[in-house]
Amino acid sequence: MRVVIAGGHGKIALRLERLLSGRGDEAVGLIRNPQQRADLQAAGAEAVVCDLETASVDGVVEHLRGADAVVFAAGAGPGSGGARKETVDKNAAILLADAAVAAGVHRYVMVSAMGADDEPSPDMDPVFATYLRAKGAADRDLRQRESLRWTIIRPGRLTDEPGTGRITLSDSTGHGEIPRDDVAELLLAVLDSPGTSGLTLEAISGPDEVIETVQDHAGR
Repeated sequence: MRVVIAGGHGKIALRLERLLSGRGDEAVGLIRNPQQRADLQAAGAEAVVCDLETASVDGVVEHLRGADAVVFAAGAGPGSGGARKETVDKNAAILLADAAVAAGVHRYVMVSAMGADDEPSPDMDPVFATYLRAKGAADRDLRQRESLRWTIIRPGRLTDEPGTGRITLSDSTGHGEIPRDDVAELLLAVLDSPGTSGLTLEAISGPDEVIETVQDHAGR
């Protein structure tokens, strides 16, 4: 399987790239900064410089040819303002979907955020509110694309604690934490489970083994 990951230098993306390459799959990470190449190569991934904030659909299509799936794991990141939440968390996700359709790549896995479907409360930090609205807009765009087999994953608060391989995965989990290790394992299991197409799932730490709970959702 050849998987192209937007935000290829992110903490979740690097973990996913290691998992993919470790079992013999091809991981391709789209990065903005050429200086990040070595980190992706150390993870066993092919590094491709492609700035999704400025790229054209045709330009991204060239990097998706021959892929079996794309994963959107990019984000403007902490400290960025509302404008970049729009250009990365919304516009870049939509651009990747446009390019996937044009390249004939039908599988799209989105790393989204809890609360993205809800209107933020008035007392919420304005930048975080913009982030949630951007994620929600990207998710809504993806859901209306009949030519894509999409799955949207909404993890809880991310930590760098070692993964346990056990999670709670549901339409609505309530708030909680989840190690990035377990999110990467979850994404891999979702990529392996086309039956999860059309699902939006929240994930936090819990009692269920990742592969088993993904398979349960794929078969329901």
